[in-house]
Amino acid sequence: MKQKKTFYCTECGNEFPKWSGQCSACGAWNSIVEQTFSREERMPSSGGAKGHGQRPVTLDEVDITEEIRFETGMGELDRVLGGGAVEGSLVLVGGAPGIGKSTLLLQICQYIGEDHKILYVTGEESQRQLKMRAQRLGVNTPNLLILSETDMGEILSATDAVKPEMLIVDSIQTLFSAELTSAPGSVGQVKECTMTLMRLAKNTGITVFVIGHVNKEGAIAGPKVLEHMVDCVLYFEGDESASYRILRAAKNRFGSTNEIGVFEMAQRGLVEVPNPSELLLSGRPQNTPGTCVTCVMEGSRPVLAEIQALLTATSFNVPRRTSNGLDYSRAMLLLAVLEKRGGLRIGGADAYINVIGGLYINEPAADLAAVLAMASSYRDIPIPDDLVAIGEVGLTGELRAASQLELRLSEIARHGFKKALIPKLRRNSLTAPSGLTVYEVKNIREAMELLLAN
Repeated sequence: MKQKKTFYCTECGNEFPKWSGQCSACGAWNSIVEQTFSREERMPSSGGAKGHGQRPVTLDEVDITEEIRFETGMGELDRVLGGGAVEGSLVLVGGAPGIGKSTLLLQICQYIGEDHKILYVTGEESQRQLKMRAQRLGVNTPNLLILSETDMGEILSATDAVKPEMLIVDSIQTLFSAELTSAPGSVGQVKECTMTLMRLAKNTGITVFVIGHVNKEGAIAGPKVLEHMVDCVLYFEGDESASYRILRAAKNRFGSTNEIGVFEMAQRGLVEVPNPSELLLSGRPQNTPGTCVTCVMEGSRPVLAEIQALLTATSFNVPRRTSNGLDYSRAMLLLAVLEKRGGLRIGGADAYINVIGGLYINEPAADLAAVLAMASSYRDIPIPDDLVAIGEVGLTGELRAASQLELRLSEIARHGFKKALIPKLRRNSLTAPSGLTVYEVKNIREAMELLLAN
């Protein structure tokens, strides 16, 4: 059969008749790759044939009285998913190699397998290898079925024969459709296999979990349209050399994308960390300059995080600036405000900023703690160990209020802190928890004079 060549953009999935250096749809450079297909391959797969479609219905005819969510046995995973897994949903789990993606999905099989039948499809391991990993994790449910296969047609046949209630695919880059001539992991194969799994989930009500590899930039490998197809995209974050992992939702059609789940990688698999504040503050140095605690909101959960800073005289013509866990541009902005509005001559100092525990903070409410940590390191004066700083810093050095302040103060008091530094409020309706003293300041200079006065 005559073959035809076309080109796809790996970022947005847009199709082009010929190659070009830049995608005209999304503007990405060097993202267009060649894909060969026959004309029949562009036809929709089975399920969309004439006479087998569903008739349109009104909203009143749709029945949602039955509960469509079910627990996975991992409370932290349920939190990120929005309260549990949704029947008939397609969830994509991504992360660096060895971060714990396969471990997490295999562990939840033990709890879900008590009442539901599960089919685990692995394209990277043999059945013996998967059983060895299951024994190490303590997974022995009889409702877990294992299939070592990469052919999408064989997987659909096994699914039709077994009729599972949950399907796990590890990983999407190893699957291939016999209708396409390209190799597994190519743009066309990833799109076709994901579309097939999506139709399977929506037509049968099977909950599908798919593992996806990431590229060197940290994004899920394959076309960007892959993330558009699925209902939920979860990312595993964390340093592989550390034992703690953070699960974050980048997309969720059934819940918030701001929630995080915290896990610890132990010998027998992932262990939930229900109190991440205690984890992130463990081992915190006492009476040491250059460290300050703040309280950030991760969805509906307040989390205490420690920000450390080190400012020292530079030995280079241009000072070195490094930020880990805090946006680099935001950190440079705070350094400029600290020098201009705080009165510290830090233009000739190297600056190193770090958020302890592998947490990435993108909330402006952590600005004040970062500024105080930098000022404390520069002046070599420690900030009180029982104080937490909350507030957004403006370019004029003023402090702006943070949202859900009472919830943050309750979390601060619960962990034994005695003092809280917040922006000056225009209203006096704030009720501080018992045992917590709240200090209100207007700008960073007032905050520095209050805490770092010689």
